Amino acid sequence: MSETGAGSAPPHDCPRCPRLVEFRNKLRVDCPDWFNGPVPSFGPAGARLLIVGLAPGLKGANRTGRPFTGDHAGDLLYTTLAKFGLAEGGYDRRADDGLKLEHSRITNAVRCVPPENKPLPSEIAACLPYFRHELTSLPALTAILALGQIAHRQVLQAFGLRQTAYPFGHGALHALPSGLALADSYHCSRYNTNTGRLTTAMFEAVFARLMPLLAGRDDPAARIG
Repeated sequence: MSETGAGSAPPHDCPRCPRLVEFRNKLRVDCPDWFNGPVPSFGPAGARLLIVGLAPGLKGANRTGRPFTGDHAGDLLYTTLAKFGLAEGGYDRRADDGLKLEHSRITNAVRCVPPENKPLPSEIAACLPYFRHELTSLPALTAILALGQIAHRQVLQAFGLRQTAYPFGHGALHALPSGLALADSYHCSRYNTNTGRLTTAMFEAVFARLMPLLAGRDDPAARIG
């Protein structure tokens, strides 16, 4: 399976968000060997599952150039993907570790690292066209997993859906008018796992519920409702 990008992605010097451009340029001076650009999606174009995070981590994806790679959040995410047969090869916190995704793809609501990991509403909106293109470029897409409320809202914005009709909640599974399933999880950040807001068992339970949908099986325990 190809790991190359499907669809349009922002250029490495994307000018859309002045604050993020300024931050990126500073990082290019301070850390010239880092990726320091809009992080591309990772995973095959034939993915059935799209996982949506918030934004690249400063010393994670912004450094390595691959989503959820190089920080604590990736440890839990990639271990879980491997457990459920959605990744193969070893994850070693670097983009050249040989890890491959199977039937899954990872992207972010915001492609550039924001200061303090907090993108502004205008920056989230500026990345929406890229996210919409991502969705339309995945022909086998069956389900979307939103990691956190901002990712959840970005998905609904992309489809022009009301937030109140599809409330975020860990473990929630929504049937979208497009026929796709939207699953929610708390973000697998160090803060959430260290505080116990998200446990490994809670995170794995979300994937366990999604797997029958991805396999096309009519499993009553996985039905949306």
